[in-house]
Amino acid sequence: MTEPNTIMLTGNSMSFKDIVAVGIGDKKVELAPEALAKCRASRDFLESAIKEKKVIYGVNTSFGPMCNKIINDREIETLQHNLIVSHSAGLGAPILPYIAMGILAIRLNTLVKGHSGVRLRLLYMMRDMINAGIAPYIPECGSVGASGDLIHLAHMSLAIIGKGQVYYKKQLMPAVDALEKAGLAPLTLSYKEGLALMNGTAAMTGIAAFTLFGASKLLNIACVNAAFAVEIFGGIDDAFDPDLHDVKPHPGQVEIAAAIKKLYRGTGNVTRREDLHGQIREQGQSDTPVFETDINVQDVYSLRCTPQILAPVKEALDNAVATVETEANSTNDNPIIIAEKKKIIHGGNFHGQSISFAMDSLCIAMSTLCNLSERRTNKLLDKNLNEGLPEHLIPGEPGLTMGFMGAQYLATSATAENRNMANPMSVNSISCNATNQDVVSMGTVAARKAFRLISHAKHVVTLEVLADLQALSFRNACRLGKGTGKIHDILNAEFKVYDNTTVFHDSLVKFRKLLFSSQLFDDLSVYWD
Repeated sequence: MTEPNTIMLTGNSMSFKDIVAVGIGDKKVELAPEALAKCRASRDFLESAIKEKKVIYGVNTSFGPMCNKIINDREIETLQHNLIVSHSAGLGAPILPYIAMGILAIRLNTLVKGHSGVRLRLLYMMRDMINAGIAPYIPECGSVGASGDLIHLAHMSLAIIGKGQVYYKKQLMPAVDALEKAGLAPLTLSYKEGLALMNGTAAMTGIAAFTLFGASKLLNIACVNAAFAVEIFGGIDDAFDPDLHDVKPHPGQVEIAAAIKKLYRGTGNVTRREDLHGQIREQGQSDTPVFETDINVQDVYSLRCTPQILAPVKEALDNAVATVETEANSTNDNPIIIAEKKKIIHGGNFHGQSISFAMDSLCIAMSTLCNLSERRTNKLLDKNLNEGLPEHLIPGEPGLTMGFMGAQYLATSATAENRNMANPMSVNSISCNATNQDVVSMGTVAARKAFRLISHAKHVVTLEVLADLQALSFRNACRLGKGTGKIHDILNAEFKVYDNTTVFHDSLVKFRKLLFSSQLFDDLSVYWD
């Protein structure tokens, strides 16, 4: 039986949440016995193929455009060492240690599938490094996403052979020292193992997994903010009527509309369509051809169209989750070994185009989410649009105090920057490796970009949450729905109305951490159940 804090790696069942849990140290890993049996059979078959003098790329040949250079048997282990040290050529800031740990876990999971021909010793070494908390030092720049994440995974592999640097107990140190402290010894790689470690998509997939984790919370908080906005402005309920969305049944639209409606269920703030007719007639004059009412007949798009706007965001996120989890549980090196069919197959499973597309789509989706959030914040602050709220949500003397005026620039700036980053990376193929790699995916660059965009999106959404709480301090808080009321109570306990007596930055830092470094918005159903 697997321990509660341990994930059993089979090569087939790792979720993006598993990757995050291992990366941040909440979970350890173990190797499934049935997977190890498959790995042993794969290695045995590879050994027999070498004894039969079969020519196998990266085992007894050199690499890339030099694959026609056949390596003498006595040098085939040296070949693996040389591959790693020559391709450890990244630069830039290091990938965050918890993401690097996730990368190591993904690579182990893909090798455990049993199609890579590595020894069990290597699998045990990777497992022990993860469970000891040894995270490789991996510079962020270098991968073109095919043949996989060669530079990133070369740096990962350095740690296994006792070279380069690692993070151990939050300290950066030489890998050989960390291994010794953890009771481990560097591993000398055998044939195929250097290539099997490097020739894959674990870096882009690891970065993507953490990106998805942030994106999932962003979408949940966007639904909360939408529900708050409907309550603050007395929005008209029929925009979230399930019958409306059933006749345009995009899955994301139906789900978003239902989530928002469940959050404000029981509210005393939302306007019912049937109540509008009498209110408007009471303002009218029967003897005039036209009269103007001050009652909204329809809400602005940033309220009324939220389900339609967030529908493709939800669907892009769901598609990205499916893509990332498929990749994390795939065999993506070259060549692959199908021992039960006596086959060694040369191909291109290392190509990261699927991850690249998924991350580009997610960037467009999350940039759209920011557009919506920023416009609702603007509506809250603009006295010409905010339906009677104080301008800039100022609780004191307007002009002497500025309220949220300055803070809005953060949301506007971050939204603009995210729009720029929504431009796709997946189309930016540049040939390299003496044109051997003539079409590359740029998947890791796309994933890095998406991770950065998500960070900026958190800025935008955090400010909207603060603006919602400030607005609710003026009106409607006592009549919130069941779900919105629960959430308001939790957040308001940490909130202080902004009155210019403190530095606004401090509130942003506090709430960004509260929103995104807690489990408050992992699951919205806890608020409407």
